[in-house]
Amino acid sequence: MTRTIAPFRADHVGSLLRPAALKEARAKRAKGEIDAGALKAIEDREIAAVIRRQEDLGLKGITDGEFRRAFWQIDFLERLDGVESYEGERKVKFQGPQPKPVLLRTKGKLGFTSHPMLEHFAFVKANTRATAKMTIPSPTSLHFRYGREAIDQNVYPDMEAFYRDLGQAYAGAVKAFADAGCRYLQIDEVNFAYLCDPALREQVKARGDDPDTLPRIYADLLNAAISQRPKDMVVTMHLCRGNFQSTFVASGGYDPVAETLFNEIGVDGYFLEYDSERAGGFEPLRFVPKGKTVVLGLVTTKSGQLESKDAIKRRIAEAAKHLDLGQLALSPQCGFASTEEGNLLADAEQWAKLEMIVDIARDVWGGV
Repeated sequence: MTRTIAPFRADHVGSLLRPAALKEARAKRAKGEIDAGALKAIEDREIAAVIRRQEDLGLKGITDGEFRRAFWQIDFLERLDGVESYEGERKVKFQGPQPKPVLLRTKGKLGFTSHPMLEHFAFVKANTRATAKMTIPSPTSLHFRYGREAIDQNVYPDMEAFYRDLGQAYAGAVKAFADAGCRYLQIDEVNFAYLCDPALREQVKARGDDPDTLPRIYADLLNAAISQRPKDMVVTMHLCRGNFQSTFVASGGYDPVAETLFNEIGVDGYFLEYDSERAGGFEPLRFVPKGKTVVLGLVTTKSGQLESKDAIKRRIAEAAKHLDLGQLALSPQCGFASTEEGNLLADAEQWAKLEMIVDIARDVWGGV
């Protein structure tokens, strides 16, 4: 039951803890003590090393750890045509420390011309013997966190035009990654999971949106985003409930969005957070159709404590009561560093968790 195509039996979401040398270099660059070329040289060196580390563990889906990013979503979205970042008050808040107050808004017509992350992907592809994986934030992130307030009404008096242009901009980006050789693309889609939280649903209602209709609107947007992908490009979605310095935003099982999530979005697989009671039970997996893979995020990235292998295997067996074992795989519940600050665990603890995931995959499925 080893998988030869993504997502793999042992996989990971994408971001990894930033090495000390990289953090130091980014801090120096922010102070003007080194130039962009010097920073890039250090990024290249550290990314090449982390690629080797993933390969040595036996992972088949290889990322750059998102080492060139400060935020999992801002760095991508702010480089789309018509989008800008600015400092302001966060509307969606974590249950603990808050990230830097960097927000997004539209400043003109949305579109895609080019993107620096195309070069970031090309570096990974050129430096791995395995499958280079690219991660990008979902287009829904430009809407859910801010609502209508972030969308210039002079540019987009009609929300349908906003969604149309956003979908087309993303389609251009996905095609560009495909043209660069990307065949494993992950869309980080936290907002479907946020729509499972009763408090956030009320927040959405209070600003004038309908939490019952947004999933279908978002499904159409995501389908537009991947409408130009080649047939041999695997696209997955990652869902979690927030990840910043080991804190979270939302709680609630997948039940409110399961049918739309699994049956109305044309992706090939899902990375689902399942490391705590906040994610609910496995019952929603009954809606997953044949041909799609669910990567169970049973290993937490929010703590350095290593899980019991037997406990993880029991949870996989429990999930297999609702979805065939052949459609399942294993990963951490989220990235280890969705922002450059990283979660509250040690580097060695991160790698121990990834190594355990590979070992469990070999035990359960006979390979990674």
